[in-house]
Amino acid sequence: MSGAPPQQITIDVHLPPGGPLSGMAADVRAGLTKPFKELSPRYFYDERGSELFERITELPEYYPTRCERKILELHAAEICAAAGGPATLIELGSGSATKTRVLLDAMSDAGCLEAYAPVDISEQITRATAEAIAAEYGITVHGLVCDFERDLERIPLEGPRVIALLGGTIGNFEPAQRASFLARVANLLGDEDHFLLGTDLVKDRAALEAAYNDSAGVTSQFNKNVLAVLNDRLGCDFDLEAFEHVAFWDDENLWMDIRLRSLARQVVDVGALDMQVAFDRGEEMRTEISTKFAREGLAGIYAESRLEMVAWWTDPDGLYGLSLARRA
Repeated sequence: MSGAPPQQITIDVHLPPGGPLSGMAADVRAGLTKPFKELSPRYFYDERGSELFERITELPEYYPTRCERKILELHAAEICAAAGGPATLIELGSGSATKTRVLLDAMSDAGCLEAYAPVDISEQITRATAEAIAAEYGITVHGLVCDFERDLERIPLEGPRVIALLGGTIGNFEPAQRASFLARVANLLGDEDHFLLGTDLVKDRAALEAAYNDSAGVTSQFNKNVLAVLNDRLGCDFDLEAFEHVAFWDDENLWMDIRLRSLARQVVDVGALDMQVAFDRGEEMRTEISTKFAREGLAGIYAESRLEMVAWWTDPDGLYGLSLARRA
């Protein structure tokens, strides 16, 4: 397609003065002083963390990315039709929008595509994505650089819209956090708007645990990289080799529980916070959860947040789901 004129691209930056990681010190202090220590998964993604996650998506054990792409390839036209031919696609956590192009193609083929809004915390990636999409599709692109959870209400208001959250990201939210987020999504939806959500599905324990304990050890590197981020940003002295990656299926909560286990009794200095944190040998610290869903359960979660599921698609093996919802 022909290139888009510069005026079709708008980038709004809504980051705090300290940048995307400005809240890190407070988050880390709170997490490391809990009786059961926790770190937020938002701090996985420095440059190396992003590279490692890209490698994870290509691993044979890690099915979600392939399955979501397959659903989009098979059903993008149906998704577009079920959403009533939306004019604008807003993608939360857009990254490079690789998978999203399948949906943009379907909207373009249906003759309804007018605008795309990538929403991501990385200004560099958002600008690159906006320029590429504008050039490829000849449409208006309104990029937002922000933390989409904290700044959800800043998304563009023009409709009819589809707001998409792909990649199973919703699974990383704690239940109360997830309910609040979905309620805010419902508040943003107009009568012609829809919400498209990617969710990993409950399945055999062995398949789930293999996806987070790959034989190449890439997920282990990714998990421990959060300690390297803390060392770099907060002056910590975490020894990455003094921790091991742990990931297991929690059948009661229906989530994968991802942790780091201390291999020895140790004390970690957190220079920027002027504090020391003790770990016992064998003590575990949670770094992420990844909730898995079933269609009926997700419909109930939607209903509690004043959303109604209107369509549902899975990959041929039923491993992953895409759902379309509207305001109830």
